[in-house]
Amino acid sequence: MSKYKKQIAVTVLASTLLLSGCGLFNAEEAVKEIDPPQDVTITEDGTVESEKGVDDVNADQGEETMTSQLYLIDKSGFVVPYTMNLPKTDSVAKQSLEYLVEGGPVSNILPNGFRAVLPPDTQVLGVNIKEDGTAIADFSKEFNNYKKEDEAKILQAITWTLTQFDKVDKVKIWVNGHEQKEMPVNSTPIHDGVTRDDGINHDTSDVVDLTNTKPLTVYYMAESDGQQYYVPVTKRITNDETDPIVSAVNELTKGPSPSLGLMTDFQDGVELLSAPKYENGKVTLDFNESIFGSFDEEQKIISSNVLNALVLTLTEQDGIESVAVTVNGKAELINENGEKLTEPVTRPTKVNTGSF
Repeated sequence: MSKYKKQIAVTVLASTLLLSGCGLFNAEEAVKEIDPPQDVTITEDGTVESEKGVDDVNADQGEETMTSQLYLIDKSGFVVPYTMNLPKTDSVAKQSLEYLVEGGPVSNILPNGFRAVLPPDTQVLGVNIKEDGTAIADFSKEFNNYKKEDEAKILQAITWTLTQFDKVDKVKIWVNGHEQKEMPVNSTPIHDGVTRDDGINHDTSDVVDLTNTKPLTVYYMAESDGQQYYVPVTKRITNDETDPIVSAVNELTKGPSPSLGLMTDFQDGVELLSAPKYENGKVTLDFNESIFGSFDEEQKIISSNVLNALVLTLTEQDGIESVAVTVNGKAELINENGEKLTEPVTRPTKVNTGSF
């Protein structure tokens, strides 16, 4: 089972660095497990058997809620995770898809510049989760009423929304009870199901020969209404690259393709000084002093945006649960709040929570 559904031991003492002043991560939630809700068991019909640890209460309305990540489309056309508190339900997988419908219940809580991905009036007929980790999402015929240029984004949004849940590794699409081997408008292949390994927000701008490449997902930044948020991008790297951790760091330091319009806080000259060390789910990365960027090197401050990008990117890889950073072999680093980074950083539960 992929890493994003593992129960992660909480060992982070300095996890508040994930705040970065942008409202992207919730400080209290940052030390919890990846991709909510992790303490939920979903049966084959998509209902909840246990909801321990995922409930919240809306202080204004007294309504019980639960946290979920919805994959929406931003103003630039990227499929982006956005964390929301949704009404408590026994059918969390089905509900998460219902909140992807344009004109549906998500309409009143959409952040500025974001839109829902599924066509108006689409009904989610059911989400059936099999023992092999396959989620079958069945939609009404209105599902077919989308523009062909949105097809890949719709498939990615459905896949990444559902694979946040325990026991879901792969997604199949049905319409009115009939399995779809390809998407109905532009024939994007589905075959035996789609996984996170199939990627999201594909960038092939620097690729000459696709046949000699493999996918790698990294996280860059975008901005809307003065708020920054993180965007997963699947790039293509050559098959000759054998260490996915090194490849991911190299892509982050290289930065996004100019054509994407995305940003990075990595400064020029950032390099790994030695091979990454991996042990029991923890990766240790030793950088040169350029990792400090615009901060005073003597104070040993590392940008929260740099650390967030590293953690989000590397924990997408199987088996990686936390990231530790050293500079010139020393671990005496602090975050922007002046807190010492005494423990490795795990992936936050809530990603992109700011008001846009």
